[in-house]
Amino acid sequence: MTGRLTEIDEILAYIQEHIDEPLPLSRLAGHVAYSTYHFTRIFKDRVGLPPLYYVSSLRLQKAKELLLSTNWSIRDIALEIGQQSLGTFTTRFTERVGVTPLVFRNSALKADIHLRSLQKLTQRYPLLLGSSPHDRIQGTVHSEVPFEGVILIGLFTKPIPEGLPLYGTLLTSLGDFCFTGVKPGTYYLMATSISWGMQARDVLLPSTTLRSRSKSPIIVGPASFVPHQEIMLRVPRLDDPPILISLPLLMNNFLLRAIQNSNR
Repeated sequence: MTGRLTEIDEILAYIQEHIDEPLPLSRLAGHVAYSTYHFTRIFKDRVGLPPLYYVSSLRLQKAKELLLSTNWSIRDIALEIGQQSLGTFTTRFTERVGVTPLVFRNSALKADIHLRSLQKLTQRYPLLLGSSPHDRIQGTVHSEVPFEGVILIGLFTKPIPEGLPLYGTLLTSLGDFCFTGVKPGTYYLMATSISWGMQARDVLLPSTTLRSRSKSPIIVGPASFVPHQEIMLRVPRLDDPPILISLPLLMNNFLLRAIQNSNR
């Protein structure tokens, strides 16, 4: 197993180094001298995602970086990450980040405003409510590293934080959380932290935030009971996929929910 982990670490570094080049599955598997079938299996076991999906995620992450660091046109950025169709790039970016490329490029000011607004909150605001113990997911958030800020937690359909979570909540401190009204389905639990000292760019490109993710799915059935979830926030690892979802979008959703609760 140690050898496999070392080889996957090697291929992860290789992907990041050559992300601007064509990376077909045969090239990735050949780099570590595996068949494509065997390579795909051990890569997914380690990372939680198929190799080419992981590659596409890194390329969208690069697109996010270029949107913030250059004045390139969106078409040029699409071409830079290997996407020939502007329409396809815009659609995929919007689906996986949660906002259009243009909205993302212009969201730095909103990120800072949302962060200051969140700093004033003292409660937790679930997005959805329910009552049955069979549609409930509960857990506790811990952290390996002390920090002051908020924690964003969501249930996603894939083992990568992309697209809007089906259920989400915000914690203003470490401790317990609860999703209620969760419909039967398969979910992956993801969490990340936002420290009060972060700049807007750090929120938009959260490459260093503490995080946690479940590679194994959480199954919710009509009469199933989901065990208590223990979440440990930790520093990023090489095998973590990028956080593609726009955190300012999630922050805004939480703030809107807080306003609704306060008006009841």
